[in-house]
Amino acid sequence: MSDRDDKKRNEDDLAEIRSLIGDTDTGGFSLEDILAEYGSGKVPGRGAVPVPPKKEREPEGPDLPWPEAPRTSRREGKVVAFPGGQIQQPPDEEELPDEEELPDEEELPDEEELPDEEELPDEEELPPDEASLPSEEPEEQLDGPAADKEVIPFPEEESVLSAFLKDLGKKADDYADHMFEEDEAIDHSEVRRLEKLIPGTDREEEPEEVPRSRRPRPQDPPPPDTDPQELARSYHKGLGGARLRVLAVFLLFALSLVQLLVPALGLVWLPPLDDLSIQRWIAVGLLAAGVLLAGDALVSAIGRAFHGRLGMDVLAALSCAATLADGAVLALHPSRGNQLPYSAVALAGLFFLLHGAYHKRCGLRLSCRTAAASATPYRVTLDEGKWNGLDTYTKWSGTQEGFGSQIQADDGAQRIFRRFCPLLLLGCLLLSLLTSVGIGQPEHLLWCLSATFTATSAFGGSLIYGRSFHKLARRLAQSGAALAGWPGISRSRRGDRVLITDTDLFPPGYVELNGVKVLGNFPMERVVAYTATLIRNSGSGLTKLFHDHLRALGGLMRNADHLCCYEGGGLSANIRGDQVLVGSAAFMNLMDIPLPQGLNVKSAVFCAINGELAGIFALSYSLHDTIFPALEELMREKIGPVLATRDFNLIPAMLHQRFKLAADKMDFPPVERRRELSDPEQPHSDVLTALLCREGLFPFAEAVTAAKRLRWATRLGAIICCAGSLLGLLLAAYLTSVSAYSSLSPLNLLVFMLTWLFPVWFLSGWVHRY
Repeated sequence: MSDRDDKKRNEDDLAEIRSLIGDTDTGGFSLEDILAEYGSGKVPGRGAVPVPPKKEREPEGPDLPWPEAPRTSRREGKVVAFPGGQIQQPPDEEELPDEEELPDEEELPDEEELPDEEELPDEEELPPDEASLPSEEPEEQLDGPAADKEVIPFPEEESVLSAFLKDLGKKADDYADHMFEEDEAIDHSEVRRLEKLIPGTDREEEPEEVPRSRRPRPQDPPPPDTDPQELARSYHKGLGGARLRVLAVFLLFALSLVQLLVPALGLVWLPPLDDLSIQRWIAVGLLAAGVLLAGDALVSAIGRAFHGRLGMDVLAALSCAATLADGAVLALHPSRGNQLPYSAVALAGLFFLLHGAYHKRCGLRLSCRTAAASATPYRVTLDEGKWNGLDTYTKWSGTQEGFGSQIQADDGAQRIFRRFCPLLLLGCLLLSLLTSVGIGQPEHLLWCLSATFTATSAFGGSLIYGRSFHKLARRLAQSGAALAGWPGISRSRRGDRVLITDTDLFPPGYVELNGVKVLGNFPMERVVAYTATLIRNSGSGLTKLFHDHLRALGGLMRNADHLCCYEGGGLSANIRGDQVLVGSAAFMNLMDIPLPQGLNVKSAVFCAINGELAGIFALSYSLHDTIFPALEELMREKIGPVLATRDFNLIPAMLHQRFKLAADKMDFPPVERRRELSDPEQPHSDVLTALLCREGLFPFAEAVTAAKRLRWATRLGAIICCAGSLLGLLLAAYLTSVSAYSSLSPLNLLVFMLTWLFPVWFLSGWVHRY
């Protein structure tokens, strides 16, 4: 195609464009007019409203560059005249085609039809008329109307990295232009108003992935679920006789102790008691009498051993048997110098065994009698992951189901001894054989068995749980609580939170109605009925107070629908076509309900009907004296209270300002979670921790604290007993192997056993002091 034809075609194209957009010389549309109509993005009359940035890349004004061409196209040397601007002549005018020879707009290939970048010829392969042009040639001025118009060349192809950086820069500039629009649109005064009227709540964290737990150990079949009243009678039977037997065994131990102290102090027995053989027979007789008095406990221990429940009581029974046999052989065949059998140590072990069993029986009787005091007690359970992924104690109304079965289960000390005592028993047998038959002294076998069994039967084996449980049961019975045995106590290690409801803080009778004021033309009965209906449907702790007041007026409850609870401390519902709002003063301000000027009511319930204030109910809250020590007990044991209240007046700010409670240490969930946590129909754990027969927070806190302390003391005491038994076994085995009669005398062994008893005795006497 010749240069003349190209120039003519170019002129035709420009004439067509001018006919479409109008002639600039005759008052047509300018470039600014076109961009203002289609490309600027501005809407008349809406400049004050922030507009979100558009996602499409459109030109925003005449100063912006021409949109980027597709990266896969190379159109060096091609120009398109843009209306309203000046056309710039490319540097080399000789190599450019004439204006008439430009191709029509329809003949230009679409973006999809352009060849790929790999298929485009290199610059060296281009024909001479499309090669790179020199940059120092003078510009050529076009004739005609297009002389004053600018010609914008197509941009050259960009690399991937430069295009990405350019796009990223545009996004950053766009974000910087609009980053403050949202903040400027916020009404900060309204935000401060909402923060003042709506109490802050605690949000739950995202649940973390729970690691795979170990395979649960097989559990023994639970005992029968006997009625607590029947169990209390069975534990009471024979309790007086058991106490007399404990005192009798203690007297026998005192006589055997005197038998050891007389020669130790340098005193002399009168004839015929000065004979060593008679002294040994006396020791055997005292121990035999003690075994007869404690026969029921020893037989029960042997029976438990045959069922795989070997404990310290079994080692005590074996100690008595081995000591009796060793004493009889020692009396018949005098040997080992002036040594007496270990009767005093064995009798001390029998006394502490019976003493601990007596304490445990008394504690069981007290707990069963307290649990039977109410047919519908409160059940305390530890629900897994109830609040914020933490195990939480909950109190809910129920029955006595499961208490009789759990109270008869083995305690924590017995469960630990059941795994450790078989090892001690095996160690006693093996070491006794090694230190007697193994070294060629088979005649010392009974002595070695007596020494090892006596040294391993810890005195605190039955005291650590029995005495502690009795003291706690006696304290809890005064507050109306009863622990439900070890299955519930053992789970207290994971108890980190406790749910507190309206009636826990303010039981019935501790919230009083000081006065009622009805506003407007609303009847008194209607206002009270509307308020009582919403409070009843919400499950608030004020239900009984308003119900009693409504009955005194002779009014009836209404049927309400569309009940809603608000975080600001209020309720709303529809009653017979009336829109009713019930809540605190802050809630009324939040809902734009005008309140009387100079109103000075610290705690009140407001009722508004159809947007008009209808009634004010002044309330008086009073805390029981036991609330403060109850909260202190919980926090001392690191159990955080969770306020699951439904009374909209009970918020942390009110509790801190009015009653100086440590509200900052309490969790306050949102209103939806508070209703879920206090829902009486929610599921609970099957394992019972305690039963409560009285209202209020004090028995609840007493039971939870007692469970945690009893578990900790029992575990620690059992570990101390096991450590003392293991050390006693090793010492007894060593001293018998070297025939150290004087070092392993009955008095020295008794002192060793009492030394390990002291920490256990201290723990069992300390656990109830909180």
